[in-house]
Amino acid sequence: MATAGDPYARQPGDREDDDMLGRRGLVRMIAGALALSAMALGCGKKSEGSGGDAAKHAQDDAEWKVGAYFSLSGEETAFGVDSKEAIDLAIDEINKAGGVKGKPIHVLYEDNKSKPEEATNKVLQLIDRDHVLALLGEVASSRSRAGGIVANKKKVPMITPSSTNPDVTKVGPFVFRACFTDDVQGQMGAQFIVKTLGKKKVGLFFASDDLYSSGLAKEFRDEVKRLGGEIVMEKSFLKKETNFTTYINELKSANPEMIYAPIYYTSMAPVARQAKAAGVPGSMFVGSDGWDANELLRDAADELEGAYFTNHYAPDVPWPNSQAFVKKYKERYNRTPSSIAAQAYDAARLLADAMGRAKEMTPDDIRQAIQDTKGFQGATGVITIDAERNADKPVVIVRIKDKQFTYYATVNEKAAKQ
Repeated sequence: MATAGDPYARQPGDREDDDMLGRRGLVRMIAGALALSAMALGCGKKSEGSGGDAAKHAQDDAEWKVGAYFSLSGEETAFGVDSKEAIDLAIDEINKAGGVKGKPIHVLYEDNKSKPEEATNKVLQLIDRDHVLALLGEVASSRSRAGGIVANKKKVPMITPSSTNPDVTKVGPFVFRACFTDDVQGQMGAQFIVKTLGKKKVGLFFASDDLYSSGLAKEFRDEVKRLGGEIVMEKSFLKKETNFTTYINELKSANPEMIYAPIYYTSMAPVARQAKAAGVPGSMFVGSDGWDANELLRDAADELEGAYFTNHYAPDVPWPNSQAFVKKYKERYNRTPSSIAAQAYDAARLLADAMGRAKEMTPDDIRQAIQDTKGFQGATGVITIDAERNADKPVVIVRIKDKQFTYYATVNEKAAKQ
């Protein structure tokens, strides 16, 4: 998922700030952290956090230990809290049903304080100190990528619930995701506008200095052209900007039938208000999962009445598994679950399912079982893990109607029907 201000986080899946961490800086940071860990363990000694050591400890424990690292404090606390609540719900259900292979699962949480460097440290602690068999985390893609590099080096499987940037799972064979990727989302947005809505003259509005937004814009642009549509006007802005009137008027002058805005809710709210003032109705906009935040409804529900966006789930999707999840979550937490919560719930249950299918309770066998996942029935749809360790699953179209996020349609039907 990316998060506002995060190139890799696709927030309310996956929205985040990788700008502050260049690739070289990230590699140096992780290398330093691993070096310190090796020094602490002693020269010439095998890391106690290796997959093999986790398996040895697991056989002696009365429970299976799984690590989880999330933003439980800092700028993106809401994402971490939603994820933790959903994972707790899933694990309680699994343990009440007998656990996995006769043992309960115990999730050990670490707070990365919404910082990629802390994600690295926390993953090291969970593996080296706590000897976890597997990991869940993170929401923001920059933190998942940082933690995933360590998990892959240590050969401990990791599932990110909601990080959508394609680079996250490319770090190695031990890193998986339970969500779709941004390239899929951009293509599905184009197909929805051109094929489902039948609109071929499209405006494009995105943040040029945000990897999440610009990446989605590229995928969308290419797919619209492939489908025979036309980008009649394309405007970009910088994330720090707040006055969009000039851009909106330029887009309006090109007479698009729809405007695709794959941006975060923090920018979309003022865009919607300024668009309405310029005579551009909210129903002309189609967005991405970066819109998925209650703050968007609070700040611009009236202005965005009739707008659409692609997402992982909607609270009223007509799938029995989703409806059951929403009911249980509301009963426990007295509020409607976000897509972040739904994805975390699926990630936890998918991991437990893989642990149950693993030939032996070792990190490598668990990794193989995750890779072999096909047709998993989740709250966010049917999930199959593909060869690149990404989730092949439905993409949901959400419509803003009567100041609520409501289910409109499902695309990527192949995944939905597996």
